[in-house]
Amino acid sequence: MRWLSVALILLLIALQYPLWVGKGSWLRVWDVDRQLQQQREANRKLEIRNTGMEAEVRDLKEGYDAIEERARYELGMIRKDEVFVQIPEKATGTLNAGESENTDK
Repeated sequence: MRWLSVALILLLIALQYPLWVGKGSWLRVWDVDRQLQQQREANRKLEIRNTGMEAEVRDLKEGYDAIEERARYELGMIRKDEVFVQIPEKATGTLNAGESENTDK
C-alpha cells in the first residue's frame, strides 16, 4: 500500500510539473501577459504620436497657414506689404523667468 501511495504522489508531481514550470506554464503565461500589456501601452503612445504627425502632414499639404507660420517663426520671413517691427523684451513690461524687477534704483 505504501508503494502505491508513493507512486501516485510521483505521478501527481509528474503531471503538475509542466503546468507550473514547463514550456506552457502559468509563469510563462503571466510573463507573456505582462509583455503584452507593455506593448499595448507603447502602441497607444505611438498611435497618439502618429495621429499628431498625420495632422501636421495634412496641414502642410493642404493648408497654407501652417507653411506661413513656419516661414514666419522659423525662417523670419515676412510678406511684401508687411513691415517687421521688433520690440525688445524689456520694453514690453514682461520679465523673463529668473529675472526680478529692481526697485532700488
